[in-house]
Amino acid sequence: MARRIVTAVILVFYAVTGILFMIGAALIWLVTRPFDRRLRLLQLHSCLWGSFYMWTNPFWTVEVDGRENLDSNTASVFVSNHQSALDILVAYRLFTHFKWVSKAEVFRVPVVGWNMYLNRYVKLHRGNSESVKEMLDACRQHLKEGSSVYFFPEGTRSTTGEMRRFKTGAFLLAKEMQVPITPVAVSGTVNALPKRSLTLQGYHRMRIRVLPPIPYEEFADTPARELAQRVRGLIAAHVDEHPGSGQVSKEEGEPAVLEEAQSPPSGTSTPSRTSTS
Repeated sequence: MARRIVTAVILVFYAVTGILFMIGAALIWLVTRPFDRRLRLLQLHSCLWGSFYMWTNPFWTVEVDGRENLDSNTASVFVSNHQSALDILVAYRLFTHFKWVSKAEVFRVPVVGWNMYLNRYVKLHRGNSESVKEMLDACRQHLKEGSSVYFFPEGTRSTTGEMRRFKTGAFLLAKEMQVPITPVAVSGTVNALPKRSLTLQGYHRMRIRVLPPIPYEEFADTPARELAQRVRGLIAAHVDEHPGSGQVSKEEGEPAVLEEAQSPPSGTSTPSRTSTS
């Protein structure tokens, strides 16, 4: 009972402060939109918003490793394992510029979804091939503009922390756009806030680790499926809850529509590498 009361108090606090942060986000969007086309300041505000929730929760601590591997001046495809809804807040602790690729349902959440629309994050209706194509088009545009995109290639959260098989879409995109891949490993969130639960689970220490980016030249000739397995193995080696590196989880499984829709259209030219000055 005490745990539920504490959870309710913290959630009310998040809801009230979330409205205030949303007002700030709207003001930043209105003032900076004419000259900040990539919405970098709004993303910074979103990072502060997410980090505020982590900083003010007495039961959560986050360790951030590998900041030196971040390059805000080069567009990249971020790929990360996915344990919990907390992964989003933990990733905001990186304070770097990217666009989330997120399931469409999150965009319908009041306040949170409004901020996602303002940031021009990328919406995906899972299992819908047309939506997948629209998602990839939006990601291509962001990369051309110099904004990184952030994927959870497992497609859904793990219930145990053991990593699922990676879908190939993010890797096909990186190959097509000739941009680096930045692997990110998240640990500790699966127990702090399990899937389908909003109840706090006591004190938890979480960690996010940014691994060295993989330059396009290192995977230009690597098939997307092989590349996905390679990057999954790199991330798994830094995920505390995963039993080993490069193993395919029993939870694996993905709709064929996503694999097909994520392949670059035939006959399209390959654009030059995307970066910003």
